[in-house]
This record gives sequence, structure tokens and C-alpha cells, in this order.
Amino acid sequence: MTAPPLALVAGTGFSDLDALEDRREQTVETPFGPARVTHGTWHDLPVVFLARHGPGHSVPPHLVNYRANVRALADLGARDVVAVNVTGSVDPDLEPGDLLCLDDFVDFTKQRPLTFHDGSGPEGVVHTDVSTPYDPDLRREILDAAAAVGTPVRDGGVYAAFEGPRFETAAEIRLARLAGADVAGMTGVPEVVLAREAGLRYAALSLVVNPATGVGDASEPITMDEIEAALARSRTAVLAVLDELVHTRATFEGES
Repeated sequence: MTAPPLALVAGTGFSDLDALEDRREQTVETPFGPARVTHGTWHDLPVVFLARHGPGHSVPPHLVNYRANVRALADLGARDVVAVNVTGSVDPDLEPGDLLCLDDFVDFTKQRPLTFHDGSGPEGVVHTDVSTPYDPDLRREILDAAAAVGTPVRDGGVYAAFEGPRFETAAEIRLARLAGADVAGMTGVPEVVLAREAGLRYAALSLVVNPATGVGDASEPITMDEIEAALARSRTAVLAVLDELVHTRATFEGES
């Protein structure tokens, strides 16, 4: 019996996974539109990789078809989703290159389709429990993998989701901090909620690449050059954590 694929989802700075072997591209048709994925193996483990922003980072965060993406992963048989989010730090103690394994979120988005359930389906109106939005067991896999390769990862963190594609104002970041946020980004929601609705286990590794607006030296604007430089320094550490997680899974499944 073929094991279900592990789903990996990533955005800025992670548009490709060089470690994947036996690569095969597929466009998955869903009721919400098409989703482009890459099938492959990593340490002989079946993996399906989805780049949120599409080929060449061509789709801005507010236009990502999150429903199609998550539905495609579920339709392909994935049960577990490990996501990578690139973020700005709301917590002033966080610096570019720091990593967090998220455990909660606050949603400041305004116009995205947030659910698979619009009330018209046979299930009627659905209210999804998100008291534990990020799966504890999958989070533990990320933290254990990070410890095994010696990469520090904060255990827990609150993700503030903003609409984008503009960066947040200083006032918005102050509001997020009052709400308990540690990092701010543009892609983590509704992805985590949709995964929950689809019955998928979901966990996210957040990479800090810049101080959010008003955090630190407020006189310095956020630039893509700054973000890309932080990504260049930190991408290897993120990939090392993913590699160890996949290797551990492959070893376990090979023994079972």
C-alpha cells in the first residue's frame, strides 16, 4: 500500500525544492479552480510540493487561490501539511533569521474566501473549531527535527495575517502586538483554516526576515532587498529542518 504523500507548502524564497527527485508537475482541477503542484520523492518519501505564489512568484498573497490549493492537497491523498511562512517580527526580541513553530493566529484579512462552507452544500452551515489550529503532533515533528540539526526554533508563536500586498502600517502592527502576535505575514490565513476544514493536519514554520513596520528603527522602510538578503542567509537552515523531518519520517515508515 502506497503511503500518503507529505504535503509541503511554501512561498517567498522557497518557490522550488531542489531536494525533490523523480519530479512530476501536475495541475489539479478542483471545484475552486486549478492548483499547480510538484510530485516527487525526498529520502524516498512521497512528497507533494505546492508553491503558493505560482511559477516565478507571479501571484500576490491576496490573490492566492487558497481553497484550490488546500482542496488539491486533500484530493491527492495528503494527510499532513507542513508549511513555511516568511514573516516580519512583531515581537521586538525576534530578529531576521529567527524561526518559530506557530501555535495560534489572529486574522486581519478583509476580502479573502475564508471557508469551503458557504451554507449551500449538504452539510449546511459549518462552524469549524480552531482552538488548536496547528496540529500538536506535527508541530512536535518540526521541533524535534530542528533540535536534531541544531537549529533553534521557538516553540510557539502567534501569526498575524494581513491582506497585503502592501506592508502593514505601524498602527496595524501595534494593534497586532496588542492582540498577542509575534510575527506578521500575508499567507498563513486562510490556509491553516482551510486545512482544518479539509481534515488535514497542518503545522507551520515561520521564518523572520525583517522587523515589521515600526518595530526597531522606525525610520528605515521595509525593502525587498532586505527581505531577500535575510532569505539568502536563512533558507539553508529552513531546508535543513525540513530535510531532517522528511528523513525521520522516511526512516520510520521504512521500519514499520
